[in-house]
Amino acid sequence: MHIAVAGNIGSGKTTLTKMLAAHYGWTPKFESVDFNPYLADFYEDMERWSFNLQIYFLNKRFKDVVDIARMDEVIIQDRTIYEDARIFAPNLHAMGLMSSRDFENYSDLFDLMMSLVGAPDLMIYLRSSIPNLVSQIQKRGREYEKGIRIDYLTGLNDRYEEWIKNYDHNLLIIDADNIKFGNRPEDFEKVTDMIDAKLFGLFK
Repeated sequence: MHIAVAGNIGSGKTTLTKMLAAHYGWTPKFESVDFNPYLADFYEDMERWSFNLQIYFLNKRFKDVVDIARMDEVIIQDRTIYEDARIFAPNLHAMGLMSSRDFENYSDLFDLMMSLVGAPDLMIYLRSSIPNLVSQIQKRGREYEKGIRIDYLTGLNDRYEEWIKNYDHNLLIIDADNIKFGNRPEDFEKVTDMIDAKLFGLFK
């Protein structure tokens, strides 16, 4: 089984992935940010490095999806291949930070990849406001995230909402502004109750 956690930068994806993996005994698959050779350069000069960054992510994420399909255990994934293609790349293109030529090339590659793999068994979307995202980003203090622009985060959030509105597979939306699963055990229990209902029905 493939469970995926989606959400904007700073929404709490990694925290929730770790907590759910521990709670259910699922195998976590995390987004590799610490070893990304393009990320720091991207935040310094988005237009120059946007295509390189997105191709890097697409390559890694497609490899993850292929690996997950071959595994027998339940995998919970921190961020999905959909977010790269439906959120980040279109946002960069719309902001003039990725050329139309590069965006079309990227989109064609994504469409080919998605013709070969299926959707997750459950998509968990962490919905968050911009003030909450900014607060979370500041708290974790990653050096390369200090230059993230508010208009960039806002554009991403708008695209997340548009994508989720049209997502037609098994979906759970969590209000990350008000359900503080990382700090309040009772809120984490709310999340696991919702997941149980989605995956196993009301009666396990």
